[in-house]
Amino acid sequence: MNRNEIENRLRNDLELQHLLTIVARLDLSDWWICAGVLRSKIWRTDLNAHSDIDIVYFDTSDISEATEKRYERQLCEWLDLPWSVKNQARMHTVNDLPPYISAQDAIAQFPETVTAIGATKRPDFELYLPYGADDFTDRVIRPTPPFQIGTARHSIFQRRVIEKGWQDDPGLHICT
Repeated sequence: MNRNEIENRLRNDLELQHLLTIVARLDLSDWWICAGVLRSKIWRTDLNAHSDIDIVYFDTSDISEATEKRYERQLCEWLDLPWSVKNQARMHTVNDLPPYISAQDAIAQFPETVTAIGATKRPDFELYLPYGADDFTDRVIRPTPPFQIGTARHSIFQRRVIEKGWQDDPGLHICT
């Protein structure tokens, strides 16, 4: 599957388009649906009971976690799903990274290449794949540059592989 095929699959996914339309109603700055929900749609796997729908945005004018929670509650009122909304203007501190300059910059620094993916609709559908389509096509779990072996953050990547049970999935190839 190449980038165009991934983009077409997501663009034609009615559920994802509905989610994008709902999130657009918040009118967030530089927002994206990202990570696992998109990976699951590409791989046509079901989200598990612990999965959420990750929404990232970038707004330096209000970095309070309370605002993110207010957005999550609003989304739940519109559609009762496990939403997770995070302002990337403050999230760099989670993995001790330099401040992000945009939501796309943050997505590119997620721990795994197959998590570093975003889709938005402002107003048209847009897909962001900073590491390309190959790892999605080949079902490879690989660390992004900030989490590669030899970095201080590599243990975060290793922990996530275990927490998500990826090492137990025979259809996945883990590249450390």
